[in-house]
Amino acid sequence: MNKKLVLVVIVMITLATVVIETTTTIQQQVDAVTSKRDFQGGTQTSIFENDVYVAWWTNKTGNDEVMYRLSSDAGKTFTDKVNLSNTPNSDSVDVEISADEGRVAVSWWERNQTLNEPVIRISNDNGKTFGPVLKLASDGPIG
Repeated sequence: MNKKLVLVVIVMITLATVVIETTTTIQQQVDAVTSKRDFQGGTQTSIFENDVYVAWWTNKTGNDEVMYRLSSDAGKTFTDKVNLSNTPNSDSVDVEISADEGRVAVSWWERNQTLNEPVIRISNDNGKTFGPVLKLASDGPIG
């Protein structure tokens, strides 16, 4: 067998092992953070490079709200939690999160006796700040 081919295979296996171990370590750190009492429903995570984004909904305020935290150091530390929904007249539930190349999208459902609407907030600065709540079910421009 060609020595170069053997070397390439060994390097590829080594790199794959490092990536898997790093991803597993980050997920374990996220699991440790999200296992605390405040994460009452639907914890979602998204990982891009060393950034870990976590969103969940909780009823700590008397109604369900979407909360968010960010880690820029592979899950070693996290920012303070941020209430992304802040809707006292409806429950914010069923959160989803996605991140890629500095953009983060967090979507959820706003529900009460007369409302059942999907909404989204988007960040273009690695999850540090978010734009306004955008209503997805409305016809016409989103806003």
